[in-house]
Amino acid sequence: MSNLEEKFPRALWVRLIIYIAVGHVFAAFLFLLFELGGKG
Repeated sequence: MSNLEEKFPRALWVRLIIYIAVGHVFAAFLFLLFELGGKG
């Protein structure tokens, strides 16, 4: 398991998780925007 951690540093995992979280929030925001725009 230590070999895997050497290839992927902890900072890389944190950055990856942040990017995924922000991406999901942004996608949900756009989806909500289009949903409200379509009904309005």
